[in-house]
Amino acid sequence: MKATKQLHQSIIKACKKNDARAQMKLYDLYCHGMYTVTKRYIKDPCDAQDVMQDAFIKAFKKITFYKEEVAFGAWLKKIVINQSIDWLRKKRLDMVSMEEELVKEIEGTMEETEDWEVTPSITYEEIVSSIDKLKEKYRVVLTLYLLEGYDHKEIAQILGITEVASRTHLRRGKQQVKQYLNPTIL
Repeated sequence: MKATKQLHQSIIKACKKNDARAQMKLYDLYCHGMYTVTKRYIKDPCDAQDVMQDAFIKAFKKITFYKEEVAFGAWLKKIVINQSIDWLRKKRLDMVSMEEELVKEIEGTMEETEDWEVTPSITYEEIVSSIDKLKEKYRVVLTLYLLEGYDHKEIAQILGITEVASRTHLRRGKQQVKQYLNPTIL
C-alpha cells in the first residue's frame, strides 16, 4: 500500500523513537478529538478520560506498527474505539444476545436502510443528546453504525453479539431517538 502524507509526520517519527516531548505534542494535538470519540461510548467523563489516556498509551506502545497507510488520526481513532469497547466489555454491560426477545418478534420488517432523515429544524446537538440518553447497548450499536460506519457483521464481532441482536439494538435505539426528538410520535 502507498503511504499517505501525514500532517504531523516529524512528530510521529519522533514518537516512534520514544521521544516523550513528541508524544506530549501528539497527545495535545489529538486529545480533544479522541475524548469526543470516547464520550460517544462512555458517558462518565472521568471514565472516558481514563479510557482515552489508556488508548494513547497503547498507541504510543504500538506506534512502530503504524505504517502511514491511513491518516494517523484514523489509526488512533480505531485504537480509541477498540479501547472504549474493551472497557465496556470489562464492565460487563448488558450487551449479550437478546435471542429470547427476538423469538417473539418478527425480524426483518424494518431494514436498516429505512429513512434516517430528520426534520431540518432538529440540530446535530439534539440528535447527539438523544443518542446519549439511550441505554448503553442501544447507544453503542447506534454510535458504531451511524457515526463510525461499521456494518452489523463488524458490530456483532466487536461486541460479541449476533448480527440479529445488532439490528435489533439499532432499530430500538432509533425508535427511542425518534421519540426523544419528537415526543408526539407513538
